[in-house]
Amino acid sequence: MKVKLVTINILLCLFFFGNSFAGEKKGGINFYTGMFDFSDDGKRASLYGVEHQNENLYRDTIFGRISPITGAMITQDNATYIYTGIETNYSAGPFNITPSFTPGWYRQGDGKDLGHPLEFKSEVQLSLDLSEGTNFGMSYNHVSNASLGDKNPGANSYMFNFLKRF
Repeated sequence: MKVKLVTINILLCLFFFGNSFAGEKKGGINFYTGMFDFSDDGKRASLYGVEHQNENLYRDTIFGRISPITGAMITQDNATYIYTGIETNYSAGPFNITPSFTPGWYRQGDGKDLGHPLEFKSEVQLSLDLSEGTNFGMSYNHVSNASLGDKNPGANSYMFNFLKRF
């Protein structure tokens, strides 16, 4: 119960933190839900998450415009992952491809043992512009500890995303 309350508080802070950028129109909140570790029949679990995107702190690089993201997710088994990292966005008309990389802290709860508290999430998202500032899409990610722990089973997940820019 304590883990759920902490996670809910973190999600609320991310939401209100995201709203603090409302006047700048350069941030966004991404709400998502999906299936954590869909490729493991024994530890498959529903997941829910929220992510704050801040395009105000971007850097132009050879890979495009890189901007920071921060988020948290929780599974139905009370596994939690709190992360921060970077993303870039490539647009092709109304479609967007958004790869990201985010190190973070993983807590197993009653879910899958990933082998180490420090995990790395690599993700790619394909989304469609529904209107100015609103996107809907699907993403795939892989979470792994890069063999920092005694074991490194990893987890593959897919999510449906709803992004609202402010």
